[in-house]
Amino acid sequence: MIQGFSMNSFIVGIMLGVLLAGAWFVGGGEASLLPRLSSLSFATSTESVIQKSGAVSVTDQSPGDSVVVESVTVPPPGIWIAVREVTGADLGNVLGAVRVGGPRSNLSIPLLRATEAGRPYAVQLYRDDGTGDFNPAMNSVYVDFDTGARVVAYFKTTD
Repeated sequence: MIQGFSMNSFIVGIMLGVLLAGAWFVGGGEASLLPRLSSLSFATSTESVIQKSGAVSVTDQSPGDSVVVESVTVPPPGIWIAVREVTGADLGNVLGAVRVGGPRSNLSIPLLRATEAGRPYAVQLYRDDGTGDFNPAMNSVYVDFDTGARVVAYFKTTD
């Protein structure tokens, strides 16, 4: 009798877990069964994430074959920092990337193609997939733990 009760409890527990997980995903991560999570506010703009997180800082700079990142404040084991072109509101090609193992300042990122004067660019953080190579299709975007938004810092090249 106890074995039957344990097996039934196990099955009911699995079914309840699947039901809650389904409610979570259908509700867009804000299921009403979890009120403390539904009260979180998520940032809608990338710039507000940078101001709140402080994970990466970059300023406008001269065009050239490298980009200097003022500071990166992420914990070990570290992340990839990629320099990307900006086209309208979209992030474009990756021009260069380096891996850092923790907080750094005044980090120079060599580029495959030089930046051009008067154009917008972005620095975006990625998690390492463990292969030792940067691949934006395989490495997941690094997100701010406070806001849940991706960490991107925008800058322009001077004329």
